[in-house]
Amino acid sequence: MLKDITIGQYVPGDSVIHRLDPRTKIISLFFYMTGLFVANSAAGYLGVTVFTVFIILCSQIRFITLLKGLKPLWIIMVLTLTLHLFLTEGTIIWQWSVLKITLEGLRQGAFMLLRLIYLVTITSLLTLTTSPIALTDGIEKVLKALYVPVAHELAMMMTIALRFIPTLIEETEKIMKAQMARGADFDSGGLLSRAKSLIPLLVPLFLSSFRRADELAMAMESRCYRGGENRTRMKQLVMKQTDYFAYAVVLIFFGVMLVMRFWM
Repeated sequence: MLKDITIGQYVPGDSVIHRLDPRTKIISLFFYMTGLFVANSAAGYLGVTVFTVFIILCSQIRFITLLKGLKPLWIIMVLTLTLHLFLTEGTIIWQWSVLKITLEGLRQGAFMLLRLIYLVTITSLLTLTTSPIALTDGIEKVLKALYVPVAHELAMMMTIALRFIPTLIEETEKIMKAQMARGADFDSGGLLSRAKSLIPLLVPLFLSSFRRADELAMAMESRCYRGGENRTRMKQLVMKQTDYFAYAVVLIFFGVMLVMRFWM
């Protein structure tokens, strides 16, 4: 299941989404997320679904890859749907003892479930179609445009955190296999016993993380890294016509969501 986490991974490609400027993708992600939270009707979520499928098709990332990224979140998704089903007041459509399902709870639960799925999918799509270096440069440019004083340092920290997610997952898999070879059992028992069995993983995983952080710091220092001051780049970020077209498409989507929310 750990290998199914797609956030932080990068899949090289030559699709329209891959070729977009990282700043375009970051800003478009903000408008997409805002439009997603604005939607509050079946027609609105239908529009979000169509737009999301359109983006996935343009990225040429396989649907199965994005679906695998949702597997580790199935508990959160089931819990979100269940809480809205049984705790939202409204028109009762099913009741047994103190348990009851309302029409409003079913509607709200379905909307929250779709919202969670689309957020994870689009966030994964950002890292799947953007290299870590390009993502760092894009985040830094966006933060500087917002007059954040430590833009380079923040961008570097966020990108390193995203970059090391797949590495930590791989390290966790190795530690689990090593402990299973020594007789550890991570699959039997209930949910609580499985959670307790994962505690022995924490110590070696933390030690490995600290070791990798120390190695990264030494590597950056040996290359005379001094932060973003007077730093040059081999590849400069340049906006193209496709970037402006992408902005137009995303703004149209955002405008439609606003119209459907407040005027329809």
